[in-house]
Amino acid sequence: MNGGTGMEESARAAPGAGLAGLWARPYLLLTLTAACWAGNSIVGRAARDFVPPIALSFWRWALALLLLLPLAWPHLRRDWPVLRAHWPIMILLGMLGIGSFNTLLYSGLQTTTALNAMLMQSAQPALILLIGALLMKERTTARQIAGVAVSLAGVLTIISRGDVQALLALRLNGGDAIIGFAVVLWAVYSVLLRRRPPVHPLSLLAGSILIGIVAIAPFYAGELVQGRRIVVARESVLAIGYVAIFPSFLAYLFFNRGVELIGSAATGQYMNVMPLIGAGLAIAFLGEELHLFHVAGLFLVIAGIFVAGRSMQAPVTAADAVVPARPSDGGRF
Repeated sequence: MNGGTGMEESARAAPGAGLAGLWARPYLLLTLTAACWAGNSIVGRAARDFVPPIALSFWRWALALLLLLPLAWPHLRRDWPVLRAHWPIMILLGMLGIGSFNTLLYSGLQTTTALNAMLMQSAQPALILLIGALLMKERTTARQIAGVAVSLAGVLTIISRGDVQALLALRLNGGDAIIGFAVVLWAVYSVLLRRRPPVHPLSLLAGSILIGIVAIAPFYAGELVQGRRIVVARESVLAIGYVAIFPSFLAYLFFNRGVELIGSAATGQYMNVMPLIGAGLAIAFLGEELHLFHVAGLFLVIAGIFVAGRSMQAPVTAADAVVPARPSDGGRF
């Protein structure tokens, strides 16, 4: 958005005059977004003894949909024919972006650290580049392939904890393997977003969440049959409330606004701070230790992204991303 008039109108459109200053500060909004998304892994790890992983995913999205519907309903009602006409891709996006990623993330966090989860997710830009080349037949250069290889080496360093023998003997932590699979699915979802229907982002988000909830429901029922239930405690309420409000609802609005103010490419670059924020939160709040293999792995991941080079069309690479800000953007959610 260019020009003072547009900025003033956006500020007046913000929810409350007291938030006008925040609404005009893209990097503050995006820092809050990164913190919300990083906090998702922290809460998922901290709440593992109180809220089973599938229950956390189910209630996260069910409550987020309730919060979102008042904003999305006018757009959803208008865009419903388009969404229905594109039902195959909508089902795929809902199952991957909503139904699978966070359910697998919370499941993996039962047995691995939030620090590992955050640092592994930092390889998503490289994975999106690789999967885009495989699925969409996009052209790749030798430099990009080299960058992907370096980033994946960083991920392997993290999940093997710096022990090459662990990779050779396939003695990997089960939680790391689950989160690694989730990261791959997220990269597939991010690439497929390029085929999303041309609707308002709130319509796409609401439709995706609804499909995701339907996909999660049978697994949640199975979890209940196994006797895994939410422990009725303050910690459970706080955990579900956090993941429903902050990474699922507020972060979405903040991210959208950030893309509106500075564009998807700059937003995508800035959101690479998320793993760093997440690592700091894991150390500060969960008492997790930063080891040399974490530093080495993160260095390789960042080096790989630098070698590959980021395109001007920023990929979708956030832990909790759902839909891009606008149909014409390649930003992340």
